[in-house]
Amino acid sequence: MKAIAQEVYGGTDVLSYTDIPMPEVGQDGVLIRVRAAGVDPSVWHFMTGEPLVARLALGLRRPRERVRGWDVSGIVEEVGPRVREFRPGDEVFGTVPGSFAEFACAPALKLAHKPERLSFEQAAALPISGMTALNGLRDSGHIEAGQHVLIIGAAGGVGHLAVQLAKHYGAEVTGVCSGDSAEFVRDLGADRTIDYTTEKLTGRYDLILDMAGNRPLPLLRSLLTDSGTLVLGGGEGGGRFFGGLGRSVRAQLLSPFTRQRLRSLLSLPKPETLRTLAELATAGALTPRITRTYTLPEAAVAIENLGSGHACGKSVLVVG
Repeated sequence: MKAIAQEVYGGTDVLSYTDIPMPEVGQDGVLIRVRAAGVDPSVWHFMTGEPLVARLALGLRRPRERVRGWDVSGIVEEVGPRVREFRPGDEVFGTVPGSFAEFACAPALKLAHKPERLSFEQAAALPISGMTALNGLRDSGHIEAGQHVLIIGAAGGVGHLAVQLAKHYGAEVTGVCSGDSAEFVRDLGADRTIDYTTEKLTGRYDLILDMAGNRPLPLLRSLLTDSGTLVLGGGEGGGRFFGGLGRSVRAQLLSPFTRQRLRSLLSLPKPETLRTLAELATAGALTPRITRTYTLPEAAVAIENLGSGHACGKSVLVVG
């Protein structure tokens, strides 16, 4: 089968569109004929192996997972003997190492039935970014109806879903984005937008979700109410070794000494969170917006364009 694979860390030049063996299903596995695969910043981190501290988990000298991609949607081709939730022909979405391929294999607990109202492309855009947005607002931020919420990076892959979720939970939402993206963010439901290219961040907020990752901690705290919550979700910048993790560590160390709640967001895929996303999407509360689609051989271009940091919504690889 065809896949996007790499043998060493580096830029998009280390990626190759190549033939690899079909994955084996295993006892608890589900073999998926991939229809679409989401492109998100984790793909870039897996490709480059940066920040370098992440190689403790990704592989010290070379990637443990040869095939890129994480988010997936597709059709069940085969199931392991212990799998009861799915059968061949089911439409599913979820997370799987190596989704940039014609076929991928995931444990059954990493998947859910695809909401009928979502296309395969929309479903592939939802898992990682959707779980991050949900964990940031609900689990770390403890969002409540009537709160004033600031979402930094509101037009991005996570941010545009966070805007929709915050409105679903009854918050008043201000989205930080470029002027070119303001209409897009307001169309998602934001009550107000701030153009970071021409305007200063102003206001006082009960909850701030920062998915941009490059603003000083004192500035963000000045925008919080005295007992407000700051959730740091962006991890870009800050050097090759720790990346943006340094700011999150400082926030965690400071949090016990202030009434403000300072949280760093570590979002891990969980079956119950994926099912919640499916329910929200089915109810119409959450709809991923697809900015652009690419073919599987165009994966390198998709990752390069993601690195520009100015896209609205999500990009997706269409496979098949």
